[in-house]
Amino acid sequence: MGKPLYVGLDVGGTTMKAGVVDDDGKSLGAVSLPTEAYRGQEFGLERMCESIRQAVAQANLKMADIAAIGVATPGTMDIPAGIILDPPNLKPWRNVPVRDHIAKVFKKPTAFQNDANAAAFGEFWAGTGREAHSMVLFTLGTGVGGGIIIGDLVLEGEHSHGGELGHMKIQMTDALQCGCGRYGCLEAYASATAIVKRTQTALAAKGAKSVLKVQAKKEGGITARDVFDAALAGDALADKLVEDTAFYLAVGAMNMMHTIDPDMVVYTGGIIATGEWFLDRIRKHVKELAFPVPAEKTQIRYASLGSDAGYIGAAACGRQLALKLGRSGKI
Repeated sequence: MGKPLYVGLDVGGTTMKAGVVDDDGKSLGAVSLPTEAYRGQEFGLERMCESIRQAVAQANLKMADIAAIGVATPGTMDIPAGIILDPPNLKPWRNVPVRDHIAKVFKKPTAFQNDANAAAFGEFWAGTGREAHSMVLFTLGTGVGGGIIIGDLVLEGEHSHGGELGHMKIQMTDALQCGCGRYGCLEAYASATAIVKRTQTALAAKGAKSVLKVQAKKEGGITARDVFDAALAGDALADKLVEDTAFYLAVGAMNMMHTIDPDMVVYTGGIIATGEWFLDRIRKHVKELAFPVPAEKTQIRYASLGSDAGYIGAAACGRQLALKLGRSGKI
């Protein structure tokens, strides 16, 4: 008999991605389907099932070959109950019993996890963190998310709302407002959205000089990538914005280092395409901010699985559930 196989499903606001993963964390391929959340949660649940079916078929397998399923979703959730509560990126869904529905349809052990936690678990199991015993992942995109892994444990908190790394406070005076409505969150300073907002503010200042002023007038305006490109080209205003972003991310890392003391802090998302030079800036600030021992011992790295981390991590959660049930004699 071959190694056990698992299906992971990563549900996003725009697309959902499913793939079959073997017992070593190797992906056997994946499929992506549009989420189309606006069509309602009943449609959404069926789209999830269809994604799983297509992933299994694409790997030339049958559902009988699959040991367990893991599903990762965004938004506020009750992880122990397996329910998405009120996801802002999946409106109009509310109180969706994801785990039980998938388990009932496929009659397989089904695990349920927050999408950022799943991405962290994927990187920990099969990506950059595979040699680490503990890891913190920051996901950098429209917002800032993340996950904390110690051993095989995903730290999700007593009520499923822990590990919200983007909403740690890094500024208390004259703080910027975050998308969550509160002030001073890391997300309000270091997300791609925040970088653009900070750039617009900088360009509006009296006497501001930057090549980004031309880009700002074009259709579509400025992106975070434009800011990094301008910094690389020697634009002083852009370079200051990038340096500040590295500092904010280092503050986030330092807070996790002083709280969790992990082997590794890892960053993922569009920003990492800018290259190692930006990571070196984060490292420099971490060494200035953190206590000497964690500053020396904690590795600061980029993720390696890209958009595959979510479904691979979801599959890892399914695997963990199957192993637990196997040990208890329930399967």
